[in-house]
Amino acid sequence: MEDNKPWALISELGDQGYLGKVTDIMKQHFHIICYKDFLQNPQLHGPKIQAMFVWNACPAAEPSLLSLLPSLKVVANGGVGIDHLDVPYINSLGVKVTNTPGVVSNATADMALALLLASARTVLEGHQISVDPKTTYIPQTLMGVEVTGSTMGIIGMGHIGHKIARRGKGFDMKILYHNRSRRSVEDERAVGATYCANMDELLKESDFVVLAVNLTSATTGLISHRELSLMKPTATLVNISRGLVVDQDALVKALQSGTIRAAALDVTHPEPLPRDHPLLRLPNVIITPHIGTNTYATTSEMVQMMVENAVAAVKGQTIPNEVKPK
Repeated sequence: MEDNKPWALISELGDQGYLGKVTDIMKQHFHIICYKDFLQNPQLHGPKIQAMFVWNACPAAEPSLLSLLPSLKVVANGGVGIDHLDVPYINSLGVKVTNTPGVVSNATADMALALLLASARTVLEGHQISVDPKTTYIPQTLMGVEVTGSTMGIIGMGHIGHKIARRGKGFDMKILYHNRSRRSVEDERAVGATYCANMDELLKESDFVVLAVNLTSATTGLISHRELSLMKPTATLVNISRGLVVDQDALVKALQSGTIRAAALDVTHPEPLPRDHPLLRLPNVIITPHIGTNTYATTSEMVQMMVENAVAAVKGQTIPNEVKPK
């Protein structure tokens, strides 16, 4: 039975890949080979690989690699966003593409609120003062902004956006949202959200603007100089979507000039940023390294879903979460 398991290509194990716990989930159904080991002898390994598990965009599903995998049946992506995958091209090779919707929503929404709260209440600055060996008193000038009763504007009211709104409701925040299409009355009532057909209206009224959109041609550079200029000078931009949704040069200028109060980012472009990037030197920015889904529970659920998708594709069964070209 062991020898009948199909082969799957993965990125790496450890800090730059998968934790041992989650590879055990894969090994229940697949023989796995790391990308660097695959490259040692692609002619030997390539023909037997039927699934490729993509995590943090690695291995890159590029033509040069895909051409070495004649038996490939599925590219199983970890996460919802598939902006790094050329789905029409991959499909043209007879290969399915899958993702893991829904399972990432709670952890990502938690991260949005974590960033929002950390920025609003100067958590990082407070920590630095508390652990500084030179600290002899607590400065009373370390003042944050009120979250309870403030206005949160969510751009992108999909599954994750709705989860963010639900958390905002718990802080008695006024919830505005902008989306390609309006949510149902029931969905709005569940979180007390008000639809803004015009994104400009949301930008002008929000104390916290949270980006939760997918990266597409329409959302690339969605927030640039004009949009930032519409925000309140006391407002904070929170981005848990993709780095390219924000014009980073425009963001730097807005933060330096006081156009907006602060930014809290779980995503940048590229990741990580060059070590001399100006965003890294600004005191009113919090940056985390795209860890919105990084909890043991969510990671395990993502990998389980990736495996279920891949098993179905390899067996020619209905795939639970197939991504099809738009």
